[in-house]
Amino acid sequence: MPSEVLSLQGQAPGPDWLDFLAGGLRAGAIVVYPTETFYGLGGLATIESVAERVFALKGREAGKTLPFIASDLEMVLQFSEGPPDFFFRLAERFWPGPLTLVLRARENVLPATLYGPGRTIAVRVPPPAWLRDLVRKSGSLLISTSANLSGQPPLDSFSEVYEIFRDRVDFLIDGGRTPGEKPSTIIDLTGPEPSCLREGKIPAEEVWAFLYER
Repeated sequence: MPSEVLSLQGQAPGPDWLDFLAGGLRAGAIVVYPTETFYGLGGLATIESVAERVFALKGREAGKTLPFIASDLEMVLQFSEGPPDFFFRLAERFWPGPLTLVLRARENVLPATLYGPGRTIAVRVPPPAWLRDLVRKSGSLLISTSANLSGQPPLDSFSEVYEIFRDRVDFLIDGGRTPGEKPSTIIDLTGPEPSCLREGKIPAEEVWAFLYER
């Protein structure tokens, strides 16, 4: 299947562009897109066939956790269950930004294969305004796994993701080179105290200093 390439370089996407892409996502499309870290691969988290395609494209075993992006805090609350006070404090301080938070999820809001251990989700709100608008227009969390093959490093170059995924996904969004360097930091909020599962762009000590050194 031929992929449609959409360019972001030198221009901000208009409403028609976003409406077109959101319509494709609601119909089950898979998209490669630039983020504040690396290129992401995904589609709407509420469509089971989308998750199956993403696992197949990456060569990744079904059942391994996939992260998500949301348009805003309100969307996260639609999918999460009983988030702790730490969640609201961290979201206010670090979102939009490269901080992924692991939360308890509501029942029956996602395909079973997309829940993490103990019915959890890992989600962040990304800085690019166009990306948040796209997720909002699409009406659901967007899968945001790295656009690479399983076990390989994440990619910040459009030409590299194009070589891997051309004619294998529905849309490829060319945003040039992304900031790269480090992925998002992952903080687990499902235990008695927050814990760092992966230190990325935001140093763990900065998170702890914000939470505890007041």
